[in-house]
Amino acid sequence: MRIGLMGCIGVGKSSIAKALSLEMNHELVIEPVEKNEYLPYFYENKEIFAFFSQNAFYSSLFLEWWKVKDEKDIIFDSTLLSNLVFTEMLAREGIMTVYEVAMTYAIAYKHLEHLGHPDVYVILTRPKAQCFKNVATRGREMEQDQIDYLNFHYDNYTDVCERLIKNYKIPQDKVLWIDLGDRDYTGNKENLQELIDIIIEKGEQ
Repeated sequence: MRIGLMGCIGVGKSSIAKALSLEMNHELVIEPVEKNEYLPYFYENKEIFAFFSQNAFYSSLFLEWWKVKDEKDIIFDSTLLSNLVFTEMLAREGIMTVYEVAMTYAIAYKHLEHLGHPDVYVILTRPKAQCFKNVATRGREMEQDQIDYLNFHYDNYTDVCERLIKNYKIPQDKVLWIDLGDRDYTGNKENLQELIDIIIEKGEQ
């Protein structure tokens, strides 16, 4: 099964993706966030670097998906749809212009045309306070003074995500929303197995 994880900043996508990959014996594809040289510049100056950083993410993620396009059992810790959520958020904040958003969508459309969608989108959610805690714990310096940006992100993520799912006509039987709460899924095997069972059941629909 090809499983694409989505979720807001700090929800735990990467750590859960790694745990799922090991337990399900699926290959893991990780979005190269840490290696993206645009990201620190984006946090320093969003108005200039939003468009460039978004398309840098799309390009690098497209290549990672392309490498495994013929593989059947994959865990993706990010999807092309995930990045469109960020594009929409930046448009709502007035950071990306209408023209920049249109160009970004055109590129994303071409990517999806060649790659398609995963078998199931797993959209992870947690309470805002827990996400803030996770962001603080992982200690990326560039994220530490982004309170307003993160607040806007958390407050708008679900609505934007639902709109994109509708606009791209993704069937509901391919979308799984999971509220993680404050539970541990990387150190607690029982919680992890429960998550796996839910995903498998959804994928078999």
